[in-house]
Amino acid sequence: MTEAQFVRRVVKPAVFVAALAPFLYLLWRAAMGELSANPIEDITLTTGRWTLRFLMITLAVTPLRRLTGWQPAIRFRRMLGLFAFFYGTLHLLTYVVLDQFFAWHYILQDVAKRPYITVGFTAFVLMVPLALTSTSAMIRRLGGRRWALLHRLVYLSAIGGVVHYWWKVKADTRDPFAYAAILMALLAVRVWFVVRKAAARRGAVTAVEARAANG
Repeated sequence: MTEAQFVRRVVKPAVFVAALAPFLYLLWRAAMGELSANPIEDITLTTGRWTLRFLMITLAVTPLRRLTGWQPAIRFRRMLGLFAFFYGTLHLLTYVVLDQFFAWHYILQDVAKRPYITVGFTAFVLMVPLALTSTSAMIRRLGGRRWALLHRLVYLSAIGGVVHYWWKVKADTRDPFAYAAILMALLAVRVWFVVRKAAARRGAVTAVEARAANG
C-alpha cells in the first residue's frame, strides 16, 4: 500500500471518526442525563468550543505542511473545515431551536443589540460561502486564485469566533485567551511565510538583474 492509499483508506477515515466523536459523546451525555442543570448552556459551550477548535486545526494544516514537508496534510483541510462548519451550525441551531424556540423577533433583537451574538452570527455567516465552495467542482468553477482569495474569510471567521467567545464569558477569559493566543500564532506564521516568500522573490529578481548587469 502506497502512502497515498494509506492516507485515503486509513488515516482520513480515522480523522473523520475522531472529528465526529465530540458530537457523538455529546449525544451520549444528553441521552444518559449527564449534562448539567443547564443542558442548553452545556450544548452551547461544547459546540462553540469545538467550532473554534476545528477552525484552529484547519488553519494549522498549511503551516504544518510547510514546516514538516508532509504534503498529504493538505488532504485533510477541506474535511476539517467542514467539521468546523458542522459544529458551528449545531452551535447556531442550539441557540435558535433550544434556547429561543424559533422566536425570530427576539433572535433578531439579540443579533442587533448584543455585541457577542452579533459578532458570533457574523463569524458563522462568513463560514457559509466557505462550506458551499469546498468542493472540487467549485474550485474549478471559481478558479484557484479566486477560490483561495475567498477562503481567506476563514481568518475573519476565526477572529470573530474568538471575540464572540471572549465577550460571552466576560469574567473568566482564560479559555478565550488561549484560543486567541493560538490564533495569533497561526496568523504570525502565515505572515512569516508571506514575508519569506516576498524576500525570496526579491532575491531572485536581484540575482537576475546582477547577472544581466555583469553579462
